[in-house]
Amino acid sequence: MTDPKMTEETLETEENVVHEGVHNYSSEDEWVKPEDPLILERLEWFKDQKLGLMMHWGPYSQLGVVESWALSDGDADWARDCIDWGVDGEELKREYFDLDKTFNPIRFQPEVWADLAAEGGFKYLTFTTKHHDGFCMWDTHTTDYRITGPDTPFHRHKYADICRNLFDAFRARGLAISTYFSKADWHTQDYWAPGMERGEKMWRGPSYDPKEYPWLWEKFVRFTHEQITELMTRYGRIDMLWLDAGWVNERSGQDIRLGELVDTIRREHQPWLLSADRTVGGAYENIITPEQTLPERPLNVPWESCITMGTSFSFNYEDRYKSVRELVHLLVEIVAKGGNLALNVGPQPDGRLPRAAIEGMKGLGAWLNVNGEAIYGTRICEPYVSEDKKIRFTRKGGAVYAIRLYEEGETVENELVIPAIGEFKRASLVGTDGELPLRGTEAGVVVTLPESADAAGAPIALAIRLE
Repeated sequence: MTDPKMTEETLETEENVVHEGVHNYSSEDEWVKPEDPLILERLEWFKDQKLGLMMHWGPYSQLGVVESWALSDGDADWARDCIDWGVDGEELKREYFDLDKTFNPIRFQPEVWADLAAEGGFKYLTFTTKHHDGFCMWDTHTTDYRITGPDTPFHRHKYADICRNLFDAFRARGLAISTYFSKADWHTQDYWAPGMERGEKMWRGPSYDPKEYPWLWEKFVRFTHEQITELMTRYGRIDMLWLDAGWVNERSGQDIRLGELVDTIRREHQPWLLSADRTVGGAYENIITPEQTLPERPLNVPWESCITMGTSFSFNYEDRYKSVRELVHLLVEIVAKGGNLALNVGPQPDGRLPRAAIEGMKGLGAWLNVNGEAIYGTRICEPYVSEDKKIRFTRKGGAVYAIRLYEEGETVENELVIPAIGEFKRASLVGTDGELPLRGTEAGVVVTLPESADAAGAPIALAIRLE
C-alpha cells in the first residue's frame, strides 16, 4: 500500500514518527534553545506549571473508538481492532465522516469543566481544536466540517463555539490555554485528494506527492495557515500552540512553512506563544512531548508527558481509569524528572466528563492542595530518586523536598531515612506546622514522622521539606 512516488527514506521517517497512534519523542540533542528572551521566560513559566489537563473530544466520542486513526488504511492493522460492526474501509470512512450529523453534546457545561480543573490542581488546558480527521471544534470560516457547521445539530446551542466557551471559562479561573492542532487533515481534499496514485487506500500522509502537485499542496498550506491564524487571533490569549501529526514536516516533503507562520503570529499577535511541533525537533519544538511514557532519566529541557487517565485518549465506554494513588505517583515521578504531566480526559459524547475521571481529578487536587508546595515551581534535584525507588526529590529556592511514595496497604515508618543529598538543619512535613526531629547519619538524614501520618492507613505520598 505504498505510494510509488514516496521514497523509501520518506516512508521510513513517516513510520518512525508514530507507532500504533503513539508518537515517539525528540531527544534532548534535538532541542534548540530559543534566542527570544520572552520565549525563554515563558519556558520557565511552563516548567513551573507541572500539571495540565489534556482533552480529546469530537464526533468520534459517540462511537467510543480511537480518535481518527481508523480512517487510515495504512494503520488498519491496529486502528480498526475496535471496528466490530462489519464494515469495510470505504463504508467506515463514510460513516465516520458523517458523525458530525449526530454530534450533539447538549449536556456540555464549560464552567463545570473549568471548576473541576481548578479544583484538581491543573494549571493549563490542552484542547483538541482539530484532530487528524479534520473536524473543527471552533467556529472556523474555512470549512463546514465544524462544530458550528449547518450539518451539526449542536450549532444552535448557546455553547456551540466550544473552543471559545471553554477557553473563556478556563481563563476566568486562572488556567492557561494550549491549543492542540493536527497539521494533517484527512477530511479536506487538499490533503486527501481523490483520484490520486493511492486510489482509495489512504495512509496518514497526503494522497499525492507534494513535489508532483505543488499547486495543490500550496492550497493545503494556505488552508492550514488560515485555520491556525483564526485560533491565534479570534480566541483570546493562547499560551501554546501544540502541534500533532509529526510526519508533516519539511524533511518528509510536507513543508507547511510552520516557522513563517509562528514568527508572524509572535510578531503581530501573541509574542509570548510557545510552540510544540512535536517529534520534529528544531527551533519550533520548544517543548518535548513523550506520549504514554516517561523518559528513563531526568531531562534538562522543557518537556511534558501526555498520558491518559484511562487507557485511551478519546472516550471509551468500557475504559479503566487510574486510581488517585497511581495519578499522584505518576505526577511525582514526572516532576522529579523535570517534566510536566499533561493528563488526558476524554469527555463523553453528551458533554459530561466520566464519573471516574471526575473522581480522579478531585482526588489529585486534594493531594495537591496539601502537598503542592513540593510540586509546583520546583526543579530537578539530584539524584531525583532513592536507590529503593521509594523517595523522589525536588527543589525550590533553598528547600529540598523528599517525597515518599506509599503503596496500598504499606505501613508508614516511624523513622524515614533520606539518602545523603546535602546537609540540613530543619525538617518539616509539608502541609503541617512545626518541625520534625532530624538527625544525621552516614546513610543520610533520619526524620521522625508524626503518628498522625499513618492515622488513616497508608497515605498516598508524604512530602518532607528539608532546609
